[in-house]
Amino acid sequence: MGSDLILFGLFAAVAVMGSLAVIGQKNPIYSVLALILSFFGLSGLYVLLEAPFVAVVQIIIYAGAIMVLFLFVVMLLNVPREDAAEWDRTHPYYRPAPAVLGSALAAATLGLLAWAFSRTPGLGAGVADARPAASSVGQLGRVLFTDYMFAFEVTSILILIAMVGAVALARKREQ
Repeated sequence: MGSDLILFGLFAAVAVMGSLAVIGQKNPIYSVLALILSFFGLSGLYVLLEAPFVAVVQIIIYAGAIMVLFLFVVMLLNVPREDAAEWDRTHPYYRPAPAVLGSALAAATLGLLAWAFSRTPGLGAGVADARPAASSVGQLGRVLFTDYMFAFEVTSILILIAMVGAVALARKREQ
């Protein structure tokens, strides 16, 4: 019992310190690396909760695939440092057309998510108790890729919209 508490404190400290380092870095590459560290801390917490599958998925999907995507976008945009003075002058909210377009895209995304949640089984009150829990990885995969396939597709569209938005906001304007 005592060693579990020590490990919990260690993994929690790694997750919190990694998260604080994400927002405290001026270099976006270091922020991405700190986020990977935070994901490893969360993975350790999942192991302590006796959820090894979730811990492995945390490492493979988030620390692997998603962070490679983030790193690719950061390097594609070639944003070495944060420049607050330049950001204040060129922020899209000071220009009305991109702000209106961004607001329309945000409203459309929220509408799409609300529609997806209304169509996803198991999100209503008491519906989750009607079906037995998946006890193996094979059953979990079958449930995820049949009943919840639409939610996965909406998530991929949301990530794509976020990436396109980041590229559009950070591209260099022609003088």
